[in-house]
Amino acid sequence: MWNFGNAGGEGRDIIVRLARGMRKIAVSSLFVAGGFLALVASPAGVAASPFPEPSYQLATTGGARPVPAWSRFCQANPAECSVDPSEPEAIVLTERIWRTIVSVNRDVNRRIRPMTDQQQWNVVDSWDFPETGYGDCEDYQLLKRARLADAGIPRRAMRMTVVLDENNEGHAVLAIRTDRGDMILDNKVDAVKPWGATGYTYIKREGATSQAWVSLGGVTSPVTVATAQ
Repeated sequence: MWNFGNAGGEGRDIIVRLARGMRKIAVSSLFVAGGFLALVASPAGVAASPFPEPSYQLATTGGARPVPAWSRFCQANPAECSVDPSEPEAIVLTERIWRTIVSVNRDVNRRIRPMTDQQQWNVVDSWDFPETGYGDCEDYQLLKRARLADAGIPRRAMRMTVVLDENNEGHAVLAIRTDRGDMILDNKVDAVKPWGATGYTYIKREGATSQAWVSLGGVTSPVTVATAQ
């Protein structure tokens, strides 16, 4: 679960500085451990996430305040948050790219173990790569985002996204904008799904032009509507 509350203070800064001392080595090991799995998905992974039928993209409804922990992550990792306007806002989804997306989602989900920021760092909310091998929802998605960028998917088409999950609790997912709709990578499931098949309520996400965020208006996926009836 991701907590909507703000976090900050000297205590958190000290913890993060200490952890970041070994950050480069630890994060590199997570990328190397993944190897070339991003290039070929297992048959089981592909079966769980069949090539999607065309759907539609999430619509934005104006500006939104960035998540404070995201802003801190960007200050510490500016290259991860820079926006290249020459990149496409959405990608053409091919079978090969789909296999890469499915593989990365599945591999990161299986390599990282869930642990809240409170349990691991004694802070309410911290966004970072899961360098210890443990992390909560946004940490999984940040690693997926970085690995997919290394595989050639433009960062501008990948958006960190805040939702309300099936328990009406804050949760972070990674949305990839494609010509077949917005696809959602989630640490809760290995299947990559169109946003409308997740059952989540969509609150806000990264923007396409800067580190500013945009509102998704609290739109509810059709799965949630159908379940509630």
